[in-house]
Amino acid sequence: MSGTLYLCATPIGNLEDITFRVLRTLKEVDLIAAEDTRNSLKLLNHFEIKTPMTSYHEYNKIEKAYQLAEKLRAGKNIALITDAGTPGISDPGEELVRICCEEGISVTSLPGPAACITALTMSGLPTRRFAFEAFLPREKKERDRVLAELRDETRTIVLYEAPHHLVKTLEELQEVLPGRRISVCRELTKRYEEKTLTTIEQCLSFYKEHEPRGEYVLVVEGKTFEECQKEEHARWESMTLAAHMALYEGQGVSHKEAMRMVARDRGISKREVYQALLSE
Repeated sequence: MSGTLYLCATPIGNLEDITFRVLRTLKEVDLIAAEDTRNSLKLLNHFEIKTPMTSYHEYNKIEKAYQLAEKLRAGKNIALITDAGTPGISDPGEELVRICCEEGISVTSLPGPAACITALTMSGLPTRRFAFEAFLPREKKERDRVLAELRDETRTIVLYEAPHHLVKTLEELQEVLPGRRISVCRELTKRYEEKTLTTIEQCLSFYKEHEPRGEYVLVVEGKTFEECQKEEHARWESMTLAAHMALYEGQGVSHKEAMRMVARDRGISKREVYQALLSE
């Protein structure tokens, strides 16, 4: 029988956040695949875990994934850990999981810390629906495409950012999401953890005068229902009633139903639509 791949969430700052189940699993598996073995060695030494380690990172994620899958098929149990947080979230672990699933190898996830969820829950912004974007792409064309998509995103947006890129990212967010609220979380679960709920403009102004330090999670307010309504009304008001009617009738909607839909869009009565069409 093949072994099992265990996705083990590790602390994002505070070592006390590791679970008993993860500790037991890290001790019992045959091998630990770590994003950075030097960094993970500190964690393992702290908890006196002697399990052998191997490196699994961005630059060997495909070739090494097949090697690990071969060991799993041979019956070895392997734990995957990232530098911090839950494997597979914004790290190469997703490739290993994909390959294991394609090859019928058992995969299970041991829940624990995740910076995106930690920041979201303490942000003060809506949490029912959210869009996790991790780090924005560095390639300009792809980055511009993602930023353009965020302009109309109605869900709360969660982003990761490094300190040396923070000001540039805030400048771009200000351009596409002016006036939005933002919760800036840094050094989560650590001694100097901070969370500030403000606006993108105020946040940018602050960090232009104060050097960013630490790792950041940015939680940004999505487009509100009121904003969506305002934009929708502006769109209809820019069209003539005749053009508005033609839009729906061109979709096969009856004349009577089109009048009802136009009235709804514009917030007026069907009679007003009828009278206006007569006068055009």
